[in-house]
Amino acid sequence: MKNKKIRKILKRKNKNPIVCLTAYSKTIAEILDKHCDIVLVGDSLGMVLYGMKSTREVTLDMIINHAKSVKKGIYKSILVIDMPYHTYRNKKEAYKNAKKIIKSTKCDALKLEGGKKIINVIKYLIKKDISVMGHVGLLPQSEKGKFKFKGRSSVERKRIIEDARLLSNAGVFAIVIECVEESLAKIISKSIPVPTIGIGASKYCDGQILVTDDLLGLSNFAPKFIRKYSNLKKIINKSVLRFRHDVINKNFPSRRNIY
Repeated sequence: MKNKKIRKILKRKNKNPIVCLTAYSKTIAEILDKHCDIVLVGDSLGMVLYGMKSTREVTLDMIINHAKSVKKGIYKSILVIDMPYHTYRNKKEAYKNAKKIIKSTKCDALKLEGGKKIINVIKYLIKKDISVMGHVGLLPQSEKGKFKFKGRSSVERKRIIEDARLLSNAGVFAIVIECVEESLAKIISKSIPVPTIGIGASKYCDGQILVTDDLLGLSNFAPKFIRKYSNLKKIINKSVLRFRHDVINKNFPSRRNIY
């Protein structure tokens, strides 16, 4: 049985756009919770926080630890957690790991990448009353080499549409569509009854998600689908430089900073 917050998201289809961002800590989660409908603890943390080459290196314990921190800052948003690579290769493995994540973090839902290849796993989790968010298009856990947008060929388009329909029919409450050609995202969003969340997938989706560190200007990752709303790297650099200057010139600590 889907919880109330998830049922509300399902009703947002073709209505008010759904706002989603990633968080890896309580501090950021507290801010996002004021403005977001969904907060995702994404396996993108491997690349963003740990300097890993891909999301494949993220472990179950790693994502659980960050999700525990994020949960402390979440009150109104839906908390979704990515299931890491090689944690849902079959139904038994998926269910065991899903239960561990949910028990440890008290999250609302889990996100799995893929369609037809893992549809039986997703059906099994949903049958076990676990809320699932789908993910089609570019699948970072499966991608080898440089990420490329999807939907160039008719074969690829048909496969992605089929994946989305299978996920929708299986009972996922939303589907992330990543890095696909605009018209393909529009077709998918119009043809399935569950909300679609785009990342590099056009305004036709029912909502949008970005990696928070990317929009804040903390990362060097800059594909065309990202809009940087701030340049925190520059702000942090200036702040540290001022601190360094004050320390060297004995201006810190001042009388107001000592006991």
